[in-house]
Amino acid sequence: MKAGSRFLNAVSAVALSASVVASGAGVTTLVSATAAEAAVIQKVDVRGAGRAGSEAVRDNITITPGKSFSPADIDQSVKQLYATGYFSDVHISVSGSTLVVTVSENQLINAVVFNGNRKIKDDKLAGLVQTHAAGPYNEAQIQGDITSIKEAYAAIGRSDVQVTTQTAPVAPGRVNLAFVINEGERTKIEAVNFTGNQAYSDGRLAAVISTKKSNFLSFLTRKDVYSPDKQHADEDALRQFYYNHGYADFRVVSSDATLNEQTNEYTLNFNVEEGQRYTYGDVSVVSTVDGINADELKGLVVTKKGDTYSARDIQKSIEDISKRIAAAGYPFARVTPRGNRDFATHTIGIEYLVDQGERAYVERIEIRGNTRTRDYVIRREFDINEGDAFNQEMITRAKRRLDALGYFSSVNIGTAPGSAPDRVVVVVNVEDQPTGSFGIGAGYAVGNNGGIILEASIEEKNFLGRGQYIRVAAGAGTEGSRSYNISFTEPYFLGYRLAAGFDIFKNQTASDDFYDYSEQGGSLRVTAPITEDLATTLRYNYKRLDYSGTGDWQNNLSAPYLNLIENGPWTQSSISQTFTYNTLDDQNLPREGMLAKLTHEFAGLGGDSDFYKISAKARYFHMISDEQDIIGSLTVGAGYVLPTSGDKLNVFDQFTIGGREIRGFENAGIGPRTTNFGDPMGGTTYFTASAEASMPLPGIPQDIGLRGAVFADAGTLYGNKADTFGDQIEGDGASLRASLGAGIIWSSPFGVIRVDYAVPVVKEDFDKTQNFRFGIANQF
Repeated sequence: MKAGSRFLNAVSAVALSASVVASGAGVTTLVSATAAEAAVIQKVDVRGAGRAGSEAVRDNITITPGKSFSPADIDQSVKQLYATGYFSDVHISVSGSTLVVTVSENQLINAVVFNGNRKIKDDKLAGLVQTHAAGPYNEAQIQGDITSIKEAYAAIGRSDVQVTTQTAPVAPGRVNLAFVINEGERTKIEAVNFTGNQAYSDGRLAAVISTKKSNFLSFLTRKDVYSPDKQHADEDALRQFYYNHGYADFRVVSSDATLNEQTNEYTLNFNVEEGQRYTYGDVSVVSTVDGINADELKGLVVTKKGDTYSARDIQKSIEDISKRIAAAGYPFARVTPRGNRDFATHTIGIEYLVDQGERAYVERIEIRGNTRTRDYVIRREFDINEGDAFNQEMITRAKRRLDALGYFSSVNIGTAPGSAPDRVVVVVNVEDQPTGSFGIGAGYAVGNNGGIILEASIEEKNFLGRGQYIRVAAGAGTEGSRSYNISFTEPYFLGYRLAAGFDIFKNQTASDDFYDYSEQGGSLRVTAPITEDLATTLRYNYKRLDYSGTGDWQNNLSAPYLNLIENGPWTQSSISQTFTYNTLDDQNLPREGMLAKLTHEFAGLGGDSDFYKISAKARYFHMISDEQDIIGSLTVGAGYVLPTSGDKLNVFDQFTIGGREIRGFENAGIGPRTTNFGDPMGGTTYFTASAEASMPLPGIPQDIGLRGAVFADAGTLYGNKADTFGDQIEGDGASLRASLGAGIIWSSPFGVIRVDYAVPVVKEDFDKTQNFRFGIANQF
């Protein structure tokens, strides 16, 4: 019997019962009609409740003996009993002064299994479904689970997945439930088309969006998976790109995805309207809040008259002003940008208005959608808590931080009314994404101990949903090279925004230079943010170095290296501090911004080394041509080391530079070395500089991730405070080295792989050169 029929029967029974009671009382017909709307029963009779029990049924109805009830109460009681999921049928009627509740129980689930799934593992699917062992067999819930499984497969490009269920009885009232999955074929992206774009090529816009055309590596990158959510995110990415490059009138006219059912491939089409490119007109700050001086806030504004309009710069200006006025004791002050567009001159004047916003407080922060990441991992990215003054800029900053974590495929933060007019509920909707990876990398170590190097690594950025970072890597190469590394980071140590962690490593290298070298050790570190772009890291470092002779080493090594072998092993114990300034717009392929590091280190906490060392490196990126996607970069570096006990350093305490800094040379290929055997001694001082331009390779789709580069490197390494034990040293003067070259950069699924060919154009006769370099590229 349907629920609606049961409800009607129940209403009739209540009306009839009420009429009888009214007639017995001898009241009028009008009173009888009123009684039909509110009846009273003396007891509740539950029938059919076996496992659930009668009390559980009584607890889930709104009708109690001795209190009046209406048909609405019967309807609500039926709904509540169905909502428990334990009943397949519910019937409520009134018999005299007794409410009769008759139920039929659902079967219980003995076990839930998944069959046919290969692309998504059982544990992942088990976390998606609501049906579980020892729970009731609920058809509506199972249909919801089927939808969840299909959505999970659609997220990996298998939209045509088919999911059915099978049951097998194992005992009276108990069944096993199996989700039977036919995964189907993976959908692909046949083409991504853009129309209406004039300022930027299709290839440049294709690099902006996350959905990519299918290629031979798509099975690894999964960037050719279509979903409506990704399509909307791509639309937003296009808007942000244009807004940040001066096109304030840009809009996505339309976007659509067409599926070719024969080939199971999508074609994406984006129709855009760019509009005119704007620069900033007059920029001003106006305050209507007593106590806030607008002139003092002008220095925080990064939008300057004549510069290209950028929504990102406006947002940064708003955030900086908001932080300043909040710190000054005005938590409710609001910053609103007002634009004055001049269509004739293609300029937009910006006025930042500081006024008194509405007084509102955060009632609570509500987290939704996270199936793996713990709530506290999300909450700690907010600078506001329950009870604090509501600040929209802090909400925006929290969203940016959550996006940057890489834990979520989508992050949306909205607000809802609270329990009072001045209360706001912050609603955070996130969707977890895989954060673990297994990588295989390859490189080539140049020099006399060169050769192919292979490395395998396992990395997890969100360990157990706690936001912790773990990486384990092992590598091996020709000539007996070995490497082992373990890293762990807790990003919020002791509940504070302190990233604490440790690194343990062991590296060993065999060479044909008549000695082998190995080092092992570790470091403890704590990183604290100073501003959004600036952070400092404190480290304690310990290292043990072992040198061992091979072959006829006694007659083929200089005196300093004989000393390293004969008097080892050696240890270093030091503390260091690093300041890191990072404004890069993208950590993998930056186009704008700067990454700079300044490190100073003191060794002498035990061990064999006593020195003070300072080094710095900065790399600045800037778009040479937005239209052609040509990226320019300038890099400078310098370092100096001096002994703190006596006037000598160990050979391994000094700086060595070469092909990593000046391509075209071996590692440790320049600088002071012994004249008899040419062993590198390192130096006390170095300076380096590099200029590079990279661009997409012509004729190759940008989705492949291949770029070409041209570069010029220069530098010098000089000075020596290591004991020579009587051997002669050459190359300790500050002579310049320089090289020119070209390279190919591939943003592969295994990391950014780079091949460079460089020719030294300025060098010394005793320098060691190496034209080719191959390996995993990084910014530092």
